[in-house]
Amino acid sequence: MSEERLRVALIIGSTRATRFGPTIAKWFAEEARQNDDIELDVVDLADFPLPVAVTDAPEPADAATAAALSARLEQAEAFVVLTPEYNHSFPAPLKVAIDWNYTQWQAKPVGFVSYGGLSGGLRAVEQLRQVYAEMHAVTLRDTVSFHGAAATFHPDGNPKEPAGCAAAAKTMLDQLVWWGVGLREARDRRPYRA
Repeated sequence: MSEERLRVALIIGSTRATRFGPTIAKWFAEEARQNDDIELDVVDLADFPLPVAVTDAPEPADAATAAALSARLEQAEAFVVLTPEYNHSFPAPLKVAIDWNYTQWQAKPVGFVSYGGLSGGLRAVEQLRQVYAEMHAVTLRDTVSFHGAAATFHPDGNPKEPAGCAAAAKTMLDQLVWWGVGLREARDRRPYRA
């Protein structure tokens, strides 16, 4: 294991006013911070309103927003994407954030925490795997998913049955660290070229 902690960005992928993501993000961040190998940065896409049209000449305010998000993503060595499932897919602001960036994702691992109705957001995750493959990122097999998410948490923001989701989070985070450190060492030895 490297002496340096792995810099992980937890990306909250929904920006809806009624979103449940921040509740899950708070719980997951507490789980991630129990891992001494991780330095966590929570990146809420609601704080980075990007235009849908990706352009080489954005308006100054859009360019500043895109640059601020890109800088945060560039610092990360690994990602956890927290996504709901909207209409059998992931949210548009998440796709926009992915599309405004490219090299920031390359040769870095991506884990997923998903939530939704009966599917627990897993259809959104399967689509994101295809998108991140195009970005030259490595997606993790194991995920954390919440089926009927709002009903699985207490009003205080803690899961009603914490053991199962905590075990899933630990498994995914351990894999994220393994891949993150391995890919960091590989990038240090030989820069990745897409």
